[in-house]
Amino acid sequence: MKHGYGQYCPLALATEILGQRWTVLVISRVLGGCRTFNAIHQGVPRMSPSLLSRRLAELAELGIVRKRVARGSSSPTYTLTPAGVDLGPVIEQMAIWGKHWSRDMHLDDLDPAFLAWSMHTRLDPGRMPAGRTVIEFDFTGTPTEFRRFWIVVENGAVEMCLKDPGFPSDLIVRSDIRRFIEAWRGLRDFQTEIRRGTIHVEGTAALRPRFLDWILPDSLSPFPRKRGGRERRMVRT
Repeated sequence: MKHGYGQYCPLALATEILGQRWTVLVISRVLGGCRTFNAIHQGVPRMSPSLLSRRLAELAELGIVRKRVARGSSSPTYTLTPAGVDLGPVIEQMAIWGKHWSRDMHLDDLDPAFLAWSMHTRLDPGRMPAGRTVIEFDFTGTPTEFRRFWIVVENGAVEMCLKDPGFPSDLIVRSDIRRFIEAWRGLRDFQTEIRRGTIHVEGTAALRPRFLDWILPDSLSPFPRKRGGRERRMVRT
């Protein structure tokens, strides 16, 4: 490593690796099942491709990530070594600590591209109709001009689209992005927000009530906020 702490302490040596910007998030995406460069990058959309390439190379050199290129293919796949797998419980506990104690969200944190990636990993295709289902999300209050994305589910395969996929939308979900993410994270009650119309679901009478059957909440939603502030003061009704 280029920069160290000058200490033999194992925590200091581990922090030399894990304390680099984006590193823990990249490992987390591979832990979550992302195997290709593009799949990993979708989970860290604000990370530049060149930096991601460099981080993956460093993690491979450190023996945390294994890079393989199958015969006849030019695209590598990435998996975790035993050292990388051992980081699973560590990263999970970091995420839980973050739900308990990290700062409240700022406007710049509300990245629609990351929300799209997160949500497409939390759909239950087994509860969805056979064939193709297209869910369109249209947000106000985004920190950038980008405000719409689509999730396409076809015969069990889930794909996120940051551009119009060219299929008609079966459901359209409209909301202020902060309000939606607060419900997604378990800080507000999804059913209540839909009933109030702050999260508006458009579509056929047959499909609208099924939206919340298809979408699973954020994996950290069961963990409460412990840090004082706006998010802890929210009343879930």
